[in-house]
Amino acid sequence: MSSAMDGTETEKTVRYSKVWNLPNILTYGRIVAVPIVAALLLWGGDNARWTALAIYIIAAITDFLDGYLARKWQQHTSLGRMLDPIADKVLVAVVLLVLCADSILHGGHIWAAIIILSREVLVSGLREYLGELQVSVPVTKIAKWKTTVQLVAIGFLIAGPAGDTVVPYTTEMGIAMLWIAAGLTLYTGYDYFRAGIRHVVD
Repeated sequence: MSSAMDGTETEKTVRYSKVWNLPNILTYGRIVAVPIVAALLLWGGDNARWTALAIYIIAAITDFLDGYLARKWQQHTSLGRMLDPIADKVLVAVVLLVLCADSILHGGHIWAAIIILSREVLVSGLREYLGELQVSVPVTKIAKWKTTVQLVAIGFLIAGPAGDTVVPYTTEMGIAMLWIAAGLTLYTGYDYFRAGIRHVVD
């Protein structure tokens, strides 16, 4: 009886340690940061923008840290693998939508956000379908560059008017980099789609 109870307790401890290991906690934090950044941007004002930028930068850093720590400490979990890409996409999607609502992105520049968001949806759907076929599509170096440029561009746009008072043309630089990210998005999206279609046809 005691042995069975000890086994149950050990099993619970293992499950708890997997759910609440540091890489997963960093991912949870990134998800929690999303509505806070959005609320601060919608609140408006320079102080709110700087605070939103600080939280966004921390969230972006955790995107690198959670994967690095999971590999280094061998703490890969199914929950972490599921939540990590979701946290990244939700962060980017929500901030881009708020930037459009805030008129930082306006007119034709909204198309850059549309391209990025459309690609994320299409690639996610493709990955889900290929996952059922037990086919993985590796992340390319260009895709990693796209993500980096995209994150930096969004950081500039979050600073927006507050950043313009410190570094002139901060908003314009953010928009320019967002278009570069959109261009890389089209290229990598086509690359993923081509690889995916090949597996579907086969």
